[in-house]
Amino acid sequence: MQKLSCALLVDDDQTTNYLNRLLLQRMDVADKLLVAINGQEALTLLQEHCTGNSDGNPVLILLDVKMPVMDGFAFLEAFDTLGLGREQAVIIVMLTTSLHPQDIERVQQLNIAGFLNKPLTEGKVRDILRSYYAGLVPEGTA
Repeated sequence: MQKLSCALLVDDDQTTNYLNRLLLQRMDVADKLLVAINGQEALTLLQEHCTGNSDGNPVLILLDVKMPVMDGFAFLEAFDTLGLGREQAVIIVMLTTSLHPQDIERVQQLNIAGFLNKPLTEGKVRDILRSYYAGLVPEGTA
């Protein structure tokens, strides 16, 4: 199975990052996993690790909505100015525990691939891979 070159996990909850990282490692989804605890740290990681059309640029970003320092919405605004999404296809999926109608409406108006309720599961990862990365569903999964 071919893997994603790089994925970025962005969540202020260290336990969530740990569990999501374990899940993606166990599923052998990406060659490289970057982890950030807020949007600002994620932008810094992108600026440090991502240059132009590099294979090391994240092609999948799993982004929490509500975080201190810089939330998911502010990250998306800043991410657009980096130009990474224009140089290569970057799939951004927002993850949240909030089912507040105002948050759901705001997320649906964004230029992102999707919106998922936490927790991230193997089934949700498979669905993302099926939808956006044809042929990258880990072997042994339905």
